[in-house]
Amino acid sequence: MKYVILIGDGMADEPLDELGGKTILQKAKTPNMDYIAANGRTGLAQTVPEGMHPGSDVANMSIIGYDPKKYYSGRAPLEAASMGINLNSDDVAFRCNLITINDGIIVDYSAGHISSEEAKVLIQNINAELGKNGISFYPGISYRHLLVTKNKLGSETECTPPHDIIGENMDKYLPKGKDSKTLCELISSSMQILEKHPINIKRILAGKKPANSIWLWGQGGAPEFPLFKDLYGKTGAIISAVDLVKGIGLYAGFDVIDVPGATGYLDTNYRGKAEYALEALKDHDFVVVHVEAPDEAGHMGDLKAKMQAVEDFDEMVVGTILQGAKNLAEDITILLMPDHPTPVHLRTHTSTPIPFAIYSTTVQKPDKAVAFNEVDVKAGSFGTVYAADLVKIMLYSYS
Repeated sequence: MKYVILIGDGMADEPLDELGGKTILQKAKTPNMDYIAANGRTGLAQTVPEGMHPGSDVANMSIIGYDPKKYYSGRAPLEAASMGINLNSDDVAFRCNLITINDGIIVDYSAGHISSEEAKVLIQNINAELGKNGISFYPGISYRHLLVTKNKLGSETECTPPHDIIGENMDKYLPKGKDSKTLCELISSSMQILEKHPINIKRILAGKKPANSIWLWGQGGAPEFPLFKDLYGKTGAIISAVDLVKGIGLYAGFDVIDVPGATGYLDTNYRGKAEYALEALKDHDFVVVHVEAPDEAGHMGDLKAKMQAVEDFDEMVVGTILQGAKNLAEDITILLMPDHPTPVHLRTHTSTPIPFAIYSTTVQKPDKAVAFNEVDVKAGSFGTVYAADLVKIMLYSYS
C-alpha cells in the first residue's frame, strides 16, 4: 500500500452570506474531492490542540503525525531547516516578514507578495546594516525571511503574526516583554533603511506596495523530532513551496521534492505537484502534497480567489492523483484535508475542526457523507478525531 496526504492549506471556511449561507467548499465545484468523500470515510479533525495558536506549523505538524504538544518549539526553526540554516542550542530563529505599513497601520503582511529577487536585495541590505552582535538576517522566498539571534535573545518575547493584525496600528502589536526593546529597535531601524530604498521607490512608481518594514514573530529554538521511519516504519517525501512545511519534512527525515513553478501562491504549479508526487510514490511509502494557495486567498479576504484556488486544487492536484492512481503498481490510500480554516471574512486562521476524508483503492468502507465540505463530513463514520492520530489510522486501517 502507498499513502498520499493532500493538504489544501486554509481551504476550510465559514458560511457566507454571499454564498447563500454556504461555505466555499460547499459552493465550489470539487468533483474529485467529493468522489473521495463519497467513496471513502470522513470526519472532522482537530489539528490545533487546545491552547495553541492555530498556525500552519502546528496544524501541518499534526497532520504529518507529530503531536505539537510534544514536538512543537516554534515556527521559524522549521523554516530555518528548509533554508539550510543550522541552529545551535542557544540560537533563536524568528520569522521575518517584509510588510507594508502606511501611517503606522499594517496594510499588507506580504508587501504585495514581493518577488524573491527584490526581497533578497532588501534583506541583504538590512543584514549589512543591522546584522551584528549575534544578529543575522537570511533571505527566503517572497515576503518570508528569517532572523537568527544568539544567546536565546527574544526566546521569551511576545510577538504577533502580521497576518492577524491587518488594518491595525503597529504600535499596539510591537514585540513585548523580555528583549522586546532590541526587537523593536530592529523593526524601527529596518523602516529607516527600507523607506527610500530604490527597490521600494520603483515599486511605488509601478503602483505596487512597498516593503517598508520587517516584522518579527514565530520564534523558537531547534526542535527534536524522531524520524518518521522510526515512528511509523515508512519512508516519506514532501512537496511544498513553503519553507515551513519543507522544514517539518526535513526534521521528519522526508525527502523534500522541489517542483518547478511551485510558488506558494495562487499561480503555483498545481498539476506539477501532483505529477511529482506520483513519481515519488515509486520509491517512497508516504508522500505529502501541500498547496498554500487557498490560505493566501483567505488572508487576502478574497472570496473569488479562494474559490478559484479550491477548484484548481481539486482539478489539478486531487484529480491528477486520482487519475494517476489507476496506473500505479501498488494500491493507494489518500488522506484529503485542509490544515485549518482561514475564513475570508476574518483573514486569519481559526482552530475549528476541519473536514477530512480517507479513500483507498482497495479498502472500501464508504460512509454516509456524499461531498467534501464542513457540513457533509459530519455524517461520516470517524466523528471528530485528533489530527496527530490520522497517520496511525491510515496505516492500521488501510494496509
